[in-house]
Amino acid sequence: MSSDFTPLIALAGFGAAAALMTLMVPALLAPSKRHPMKKEAFECGQVPSGEGRLNFMMQYYAYLLMFVVFDVMSMFIFAWGASYVQIGFQSAGIITVFLAILFVPMGYALYLAGRRELW
Repeated sequence: MSSDFTPLIALAGFGAAAALMTLMVPALLAPSKRHPMKKEAFECGQVPSGEGRLNFMMQYYAYLLMFVVFDVMSMFIFAWGASYVQIGFQSAGIITVFLAILFVPMGYALYLAGRRELW
């Protein structure tokens, strides 16, 4: 009773077993002594001084967003270009819609990069 899904089921079973082992071994072997120092907040390994700030700098957020958009866009455009001979010109409409959807977050990232008060 072999099917095409047997390797997939075996892989899923192995993944579940590995995840279960990863969660169980530290729970069984790790020391569990509670100490107040373990619950303290640290800043780069040092005891924090003063109050924590609530305002985080989002200086590179726009560039991170641009990288993610360009990464996804380049991956799919490369795959589309590599298979262009097989799929033909009728796929040009689909890739145009895809690019239009991806240019929305790219425009937002460029808008964020141009804002001076963000820095």
